[in-house]
Amino acid sequence: MLTHCPRARFAERFLLPALAIAVLLVTGLVHADTDSDETRQASEPDKSGRVNANGIDYYYQIHGEGEPLLLLHGGLGAIDMFGPVLAELAEQRRVIAVELQGHGRTALGDRPIRYRDMADDMAAILEQLDQPEVDVVGYSMGGGVALRFAIQHPERVKRLALVSTGFSRDGFYPEMIPQQEQISAEMAGAMEDTPMYRTYRKLAPRPEKFPELLDRMGDLMRKPYNWRDEVKALNMPVMLVYGDSDMFRPEHMVDFYQLLGGGLGDAGWQRENMPINRLAVLPGKTHYDIFFDPLLARTVLPFLNGGMVKKNWKEREDSE
Repeated sequence: MLTHCPRARFAERFLLPALAIAVLLVTGLVHADTDSDETRQASEPDKSGRVNANGIDYYYQIHGEGEPLLLLHGGLGAIDMFGPVLAELAEQRRVIAVELQGHGRTALGDRPIRYRDMADDMAAILEQLDQPEVDVVGYSMGGGVALRFAIQHPERVKRLALVSTGFSRDGFYPEMIPQQEQISAEMAGAMEDTPMYRTYRKLAPRPEKFPELLDRMGDLMRKPYNWRDEVKALNMPVMLVYGDSDMFRPEHMVDFYQLLGGGLGDAGWQRENMPINRLAVLPGKTHYDIFFDPLLARTVLPFLNGGMVKKNWKEREDSE
């Protein structure tokens, strides 16, 4: 926990909730019960390495076998934040987990942190890994990168699952915006005793860059964005996943789903008007714990595997 000095209270009030950087509290939130699903962690990667993409030295891991799945973490997080979710995904998929620019073991580089640039970087990484087409799961900031990747490189994305992700800045609750605008290097000192900083110090190639990372993240968060028109043009299947107590407004969740063609009318008793896209709102989940709950993997996997189509009432009766 942060100490109770004025700077610490400021960081606790503004920085932590704004960035959803409770993402690295996984080890602190997991109970000691070894039989719990939440204690199940991904094993050592089958492969790890580095790929230079547009001047950024990216770190990646590969877990499991099967159809390729690109997995992208949230802001100030790293691959390990997914914990049991990564473990479950890797049971069915070849998970390619990438640490984003300036995060984990990936270098910060000299350029600003921008969603569009990182989306192009993902295309370059996958090309070098000989993966022409993948499914994608992205959480929070990683969801923003995943969405831009699908927009900018639609031929590379088969199915897209966006977790706690918005298409525009006004999707957040209004009080989140000024909190996000406070993010800067000034918060670095107050964060020295947090899991976020400790993990960064442990993994980053240059730990002294942490204040600069906060400055660049703050710059990113202050940039308005609205990808409404580009979302409408997506043609691959998309699943949106949120917690029922997420940092995104419920109205934004529905708006996003409707932009994708869902939630515009009844599906019909034979599912004849069923859209290809999906919306899931997980009960009792927030932006700060959804990413490591095994329920997330069990929610997205049927969609990614194309197995969500169910029999209608007549087909069920005819088969009995």
